[in-house]
Amino acid sequence: MPSSAANTRFRYTIFMLMVLITIINYIDRGALSYAASFVTREYGLDKQSWGAVLGYFGYGYMFGALVGGVLADRLGPRRVWIVAGVAWSIFEMATAYAGDLGLALMGGSALTGFAFMRVLFGFAEGPVYSTINKTMSAWATRKERGFAISIGLLSTPLGALLTAPVSVGLLMLTGSWRTMFIVLGVACLIALVVFMRVFTDRPDNNPRVGAAELAAIHEGRSAAATAADTNAAYPWWAFFTSRTLVLNSVGYFAFQYVNFMLLTWTPKYLQDEFHFNLSSLWYLGMIPWVGACFTVLMGGRLSDWLLKRTGKLTIARSRFAATSLLLTTLCFLLISRASNPVTVIALMALGNALNSLPNSVFWAVIIDTSPQQRTGTYSGITAFLVNTGAVLAPTLSGYLSARYGYASMFLATGAVTATGMLAMLLVRPGVGPKPRATVSIPSQTAV
Repeated sequence: MPSSAANTRFRYTIFMLMVLITIINYIDRGALSYAASFVTREYGLDKQSWGAVLGYFGYGYMFGALVGGVLADRLGPRRVWIVAGVAWSIFEMATAYAGDLGLALMGGSALTGFAFMRVLFGFAEGPVYSTINKTMSAWATRKERGFAISIGLLSTPLGALLTAPVSVGLLMLTGSWRTMFIVLGVACLIALVVFMRVFTDRPDNNPRVGAAELAAIHEGRSAAATAADTNAAYPWWAFFTSRTLVLNSVGYFAFQYVNFMLLTWTPKYLQDEFHFNLSSLWYLGMIPWVGACFTVLMGGRLSDWLLKRTGKLTIARSRFAATSLLLTTLCFLLISRASNPVTVIALMALGNALNSLPNSVFWAVIIDTSPQQRTGTYSGITAFLVNTGAVLAPTLSGYLSARYGYASMFLATGAVTATGMLAMLLVRPGVGPKPRATVSIPSQTAV
């Protein structure tokens, strides 16, 4: 049991270490985009093939998210963090030799080699955000839930922002795209060791958590609700009986589509359309993500404030997200008509900032709506559905840009965010799936 003299804000240490791990995780997945000119030239890949290479990550990612969410419920997040973190670090380093592996062992196809390695790498990275949500459900207080989730999600824009200078810096410093992947993999292993030295699945089991902090974390968590979660059977498929959870996934898909379209295609788009060189991309690639680093945190605060002010989850979550997606749609439709690089980059930055504003909302809706024993599983199902965007965004963008030009890529993005906006208008947080029956479900394994 924690002592009363122990740290009373230790949960924020846990939150920030999760951010560190996931920032490196995000740099890992985006680094390949900045090696585009080297890889495509070395292996003779055209634009459409390169879009496929970028999209292969998503196939593994969506299944990894599903499996990771289920395992976080059954085994506890600590074990998932360890296994997933070690695995994606190894596959990140192995990406340096993916093309050669394909040429030597897979019918002489470098594309097949990259497909194989990126699917495995995506599967290993997939559990991250499902596991973050499971961790937050145990560590965050009810009153700070939106903001706490936004801290964990800060890794998305901040990691994407840092991908440009870190990747370009490593490329220019080492002169080797292969060395870049090896350095990133080693860095993640080191960060994982630091995180696991202080992390426990639940704050109750952590000697660094004081009694006052533990009381704050448990405040407002209904004992009756917890008992109901323990005694009611919520099978995985009950997720699809909740309109709110399904439509929340559609809204979140729109966010993810924007995220992966910008992450994977911004470097090549700027090179092809405006002829920027590698030495310019280290800072130009950062600009679309600067505003998002602030809005992802603001969004959590705003959602919590709206909930406190109105007492209505519908306003604080769904309408807030729908408004943000509407404004995001307008920005990407305008990009499709713009021809000046300054205007394009400015609209990218504004559109991405607005897109990131409700990022924490999508995860908060899952916690608001799911039975606590199924937070990880339902987060995993959501992530599985959402991360089809990790496949579709880079693959469809490559097809559209090759066939109709880059403007069509941005028009498609606007259509996706408009669909997400309509879905979020119908979301009713707190209206969850109905239990199948009243039976006993084993509690989460203590780790």
